[in-house]
Amino acid sequence: MAYTLPDPLSGTSLPFDTVIDVRSPSEFAEDNVPGAISLPVFSDEERAKVGTIYVQESPFLARKIGAAILARNAAAHLEGPLADKDGGWKPLVYCWRGGQRSGGFATILGQIGWRVEKVEGGYQSYRRSVVKALYEGELPHHVVLLDGNTGTAKTDLLHRVAERGGQVLDLEGLANHRGSLLGNVGPQPAQKGFESALLQALARLDPARPVLVEAESSKVGELLVPPAFWKRMIEAPRLTLAAGLEDRARYLARVYAELAADVPALNALLGQLTRLHGRERVASWQAMAAVGDVMQLAAELCRHHYDPRYAKSRRSDTPKTRLEITLDEDGLNRAADRIAAELKA
Repeated sequence: MAYTLPDPLSGTSLPFDTVIDVRSPSEFAEDNVPGAISLPVFSDEERAKVGTIYVQESPFLARKIGAAILARNAAAHLEGPLADKDGGWKPLVYCWRGGQRSGGFATILGQIGWRVEKVEGGYQSYRRSVVKALYEGELPHHVVLLDGNTGTAKTDLLHRVAERGGQVLDLEGLANHRGSLLGNVGPQPAQKGFESALLQALARLDPARPVLVEAESSKVGELLVPPAFWKRMIEAPRLTLAAGLEDRARYLARVYAELAADVPALNALLGQLTRLHGRERVASWQAMAAVGDVMQLAAELCRHHYDPRYAKSRRSDTPKTRLEITLDEDGLNRAADRIAAELKA
């Protein structure tokens, strides 16, 4: 039997014990149906081999060889990850478009006696629903932006507001990037995976309550904020944080202490600013990094790089509330209390 996935914004739980993605590991790594586990019936190399035979030799031979590979891999899954499943287990299986890979694996599971279904249209049907929601549709959520220059602890305050019961969405967390030159915290997900994670996060939120989101550009690192959510962001009212430059520099020095300790890595990043600021200025920043003058470096970057760019890109035609804050522990807690109260007002 075939199963049609619900709208990804519905937040509906699937009526299955396990959702199984039988696509290759690289396909799964790029994106997958939320909650799915990876039990590939072809490895990446096997998938390429079968595809080449299909095109260069014959579809019949490709299906014959593919069936043998699928059977071997299915046996390994049955003897491994699925060995403890009892007769009442109910799996849902999908591949790229609901074709031979999911059909073959589902047939084997069904012959054992499990009540198995496969996804109608496969991963492609899920992906179409994501595109419809994030590229073609209107999201129901009411966004409030947390704005402020670099070093005003926006991400920190976002998490503190969440602890106080505020409804928040952490775009930088989903994108695994802090949204600036120095913000790369590791490999970013693929664009499709980022969009799936964003929809999952939105599905958990109450559209009747405001959602606090850190102000970003239309890209977070290398990832594009999808149009439907970006539209909500550019129309959103703003809570704008303001703090003194010295306070911000001190805060940044603390937050980026690990990066500052790796002088070659930091200076390589600073070198990317040469085109914008010239060799002389960048060399002076690199010299600050080399001697560990992190606060002075942070202040210089705010004054000459970050602040002018924020001022140029920040919208002036949306309602905004200015919050003067200090960046010590007490000041951050006071700011979080006030922001949480603003969201409830």
